[in-house]
Amino acid sequence: MGVDALVKKVLRDVGIKEERFSLQWASAAEAPLFVKHITGFTETMRELGPIGEAEGLTKVEVQERIKKALDLVSSQKVRISFGNATKAVRKDAIWTVEHINGIINTKMEKSLASLSE
Repeated sequence: MGVDALVKKVLRDVGIKEERFSLQWASAAEAPLFVKHITGFTETMRELGPIGEAEGLTKVEVQERIKKALDLVSSQKVRISFGNATKAVRKDAIWTVEHINGIINTKMEKSLASLSE
């Protein structure tokens, strides 16, 4: 769940709709759930259209923003900060999506902001 929060935060920070990323879990025994996840995500992508369209970006702007996002998550500072955030999640031992996302967003804010400038 922490990776989900990080990727969505980075997408928001670079101006790409976070709905373009989805991380869902389904076991091999949950074929109907898997189909539901894939069908829902496919419908969301159809509604948004090609990347950049819903964001109002040109192809060049999309490429620049994706590169910026890749640079952010490739940064050692961000990886260390993410590791520290996951330690905080484990320490709290509260496994709700809201709690994990809150910790990731709070702990990652400073390291992502310093690299975004």
